[in-house]
Formats: sequence, structure tokens, C-alpha cells
Amino acid sequence: MSPDEVKQLIEAGIPGCEATVNGDGSHFDAIVVSPDFEGLSPVKKQQMVYGTVTDKITSGELHALSIKAYTPDEWEKARELQISS
Repeated sequence: MSPDEVKQLIEAGIPGCEATVNGDGSHFDAIVVSPDFEGLSPVKKQQMVYGTVTDKITSGELHALSIKAYTPDEWEKARELQISS
């Protein structure tokens, strides 16, 4: 799988989200920003994202996915912290 394919799966499964995916073909890192994450715990956010790629994990096409999931406000704050450090 390519990072773009993983991105497409996530964005199709969580309409309105923005996903950034990097990886090497079986191990990927994803940053996913969605207003649908509002009020959810970090675990629930990750479960939503994993739900979009479960078939690929089960089939072995996708071996590992590291997820950072944010609401738009959380993402803005995280970016501000990165810029100021």
C-alpha cells in the first residue's frame, strides 16, 4: 500500500477529515484532523480511524498504523506549540 492509498481510505471513511499519511509500504504514520472527533476520548478517535482501514489490516496489506487524531482546535494548538518550540 502507498501512503496515498491509506489517506484515501481514512478520508473516505471519515468524511470531512483531513489526513496526512507517511510510511514505507506496510508501516504508516497518520495525522487525522476532523470535527467529528469533538468530545471523543483519544482512544475513541483512534478507533474511528482504525475502523477505516480494518479490512487492510486484516488482509495483511497494512501492517502497522500509528495515529495522531485531533479536532481542528486541538490541531491548531498542536501546530502553535510546534512552531514556538
